This record gives sequence, C-alpha cells and structure tokens, in this order.
Amino acid sequence: MKLPSRACASCDLARGVQALAPGLAWLPASRTLIAADAHLAYEDVMGGALPLWSTAEIVATLGIVARNVGAREIVFLGDIVHGSDMSEGAMRVVRDGLALLRDVVDLTLVAGNHEGRSRAFAVLGDTVDDCERDGWLLVHGDRPAALGRPAIIGHLHPSLHLGGGASAPAFVASEALIVVPALTPYSPGLDLLSSDFSKAIGLWSVRRSDAHVVAASLDRVYPFGSLATLRDTLRAPLTSPARPPSRFRKRHLRAG
Repeated sequence: MKLPSRACASCDLARGVQALAPGLAWLPASRTLIAADAHLAYEDVMGGALPLWSTAEIVATLGIVARNVGAREIVFLGDIVHGSDMSEGAMRVVRDGLALLRDVVDLTLVAGNHEGRSRAFAVLGDTVDDCERDGWLLVHGDRPAALGRPAIIGHLHPSLHLGGGASAPAFVASEALIVVPALTPYSPGLDLLSSDFSKAIGLWSVRRSDAHVVAASLDRVYPFGSLATLRDTLRAPLTSPARPPSRFRKRHLRAG
C-alpha cells in the first residue's frame, strides 16, 4: 500500500477503509463511521466532581464529522459508556447525546466489556455483540473473533507515547485487522511499542511487519509507516514529515 508522506484529511487504512481525524474509521461504500471506546459519562462513573464535558464534546465531534462526510450510520465499537453504574443525571446526558446523533444518522451500538453483563441496556437500549459492514466484522475486540475474518476492533486504545506525558491516538491497520483508537480524552492509550500491544495483536494473528500506523490529531491524520519500523521512525530527525505535530493532545488519565 502506498502511503501519503504528509499530514492529510484522510488516509487509506485497508481496502475500503479510511482514517479520519480525530480517530474515526470511515467506510465510504456503506457510508459508515466507526467510533471506538468513547467511555461516555466517564467523570460520573469514576466518581469525580467534574461536569460530563467529555460526553458533550464527543457527541458534538461525531455529529460534525458525520455531517461533513455524509454518513448514514455510526457504529460504536463497544465501551460506549465507561460503566453502567451511573447517576440518573449522567444517564440523561448520555441518552440525550445519543438521541442527538440519531437525529443525524442511524446508530449501531456494539457492546464492549465496560457495558458489563447488563450491556447497559438502561441507558443505551439495544446493543449487538458484533455486526458486518463492507465485508469487515465490527466487534469490540476484547475477545479475538474467528480467525480468517477481516475485523475492525477497538478495545486496545492504541497510541504513540511521545514523552512528557503526551500521547497521540493511532490506528494500526493491515488487510486482516484494523484497530481504531479510543475516542475518550481520558486515556493515554496502550503504547504501540510495548510488548503488551504486540501480544494483543498477535492474538489476532497479525504481525508487526504486516501492519502500519496512522496517528490522529484533532484535525489531521499522520501516516507513520510500518509498525515494525515505528521505533526508528520516531527517532528520525525533526525534519521528517512523519514527525508528530505539537497540537497532538495530552492525555493524562487511563480509561482502561
């Protein structure tokens, strides 16, 4: 696959799948927008004395991107909420946010491990364990699916760890598996250079040499080339077009 050498508005991840800022996958054939690990109502579930600012921000971002690309559907790849044990006020905020999105597009909610055994039905309504779009299996990713089926997953929160407390959400993509970064601003993510990440994608029979990396900022995506050579890429001179820009957001808390 020939990758663009500079920041761009969108980037091919695999056949029929594109990366969009700020970390959404796009299937143009079915006009499906894919979001992973939103962890809505994070602040309330964690018991923090904070407003649910992240829920409103995520909903607004999804609405804007969906309108801009002409999406017909948004698929949430699990961990839509941070947990099912939330206050009535937080439930109302989440329900209202999802209702706003439903005014724009169809929603499909794939359940993840954070939805719990109840699948958070009280706040989310109906969920599914997986779905298929454009030949891709869309599933949360906490349990590897049947091998041999190309899949798009979340769950792993892949990111580039850049030092100084900064990390950048990143896609990891091959023709067999695409991992979509977490949408929550509260997670620094799983370091792509870590052994834990290598083991995680190994469960899906994907080798580092078969995958490439695309990082995302708030308004651009940035191809970084092969996952196998990522360490060398990050050590490249500052003049390299693949070097991360300063506007990558800092993430300090781990959503899990």
